[in-house]
Amino acid sequence: MKRRTCLTALGTSALSLWFGPAAHAQVHDLSDAINKAGRQRMLSQRMAKAWLALVHGVETQNAQRVLDKSMALFDRQLIELKAFAPSPEIKLTYSMLELEWSDFKTALIGAAPDKTGAAALLQRDSHVLALANQGTGQYEATLGKPVGKLVNVAGRQRMLSQRMAKFYLAARLDVGAASSMAEIMKARSEFITANAVLRDSPLATPRIRQELEQAQGQWVFFDHALQKLKPGSGSDRESVEVFQASENLLLAMDSVTALYSAIKL
Repeated sequence: MKRRTCLTALGTSALSLWFGPAAHAQVHDLSDAINKAGRQRMLSQRMAKAWLALVHGVETQNAQRVLDKSMALFDRQLIELKAFAPSPEIKLTYSMLELEWSDFKTALIGAAPDKTGAAALLQRDSHVLALANQGTGQYEATLGKPVGKLVNVAGRQRMLSQRMAKFYLAARLDVGAASSMAEIMKARSEFITANAVLRDSPLATPRIRQELEQAQGQWVFFDHALQKLKPGSGSDRESVEVFQASENLLLAMDSVTALYSAIKL
């Protein structure tokens, strides 16, 4: 019970993440750009996760808050990243992302969340994810330093936490169940591999390794919840556990990303 209370508290903290004084009003440098560009990837998956939670009718208050705040943050960061773009190629990526985001936003808020719209919504979020990932890679290449790769990898872990939870909720709805299960397994493998890269990097400070150890604790709980998934079945309680655990894991990996982003070499 204490563990669940702790996890719930962490989840509540994660819900308010990036909306307090620490949320910067502009992109400060290329490391910050990689961090924020990578966060756009995560937000695409987090919004879809929250929307699917509303379809299930679980964590409805938290899910609506996550959706609303994530949309607002995506809007703001999109403006910042496009304005900061140091090349025409990067600016073009964010112009294209604006168009895809408009369609995705319409799908998110144009009608009440319902199973009949789930497949189309998942297609929309994949388009946004692809362009957000492209922009992150372009910013990493512009920085051209090993630390940029680590910021990208750490930031991608945030996205994977939300992607696995999203596909968990989709599979429970029996929406593209086979592909959802395959995507969970793929993301799970990528997450484990990337955590080892982050931990073993020569640039990993003691503080980073400490944060990764804490993230590992969240991952064990989250992974256990994922492993119980059977498409088209499961309880609302299990969906709540996955929702909360993904928020906790997101918070932990965001801390790691920020620490790598703060390294100036």
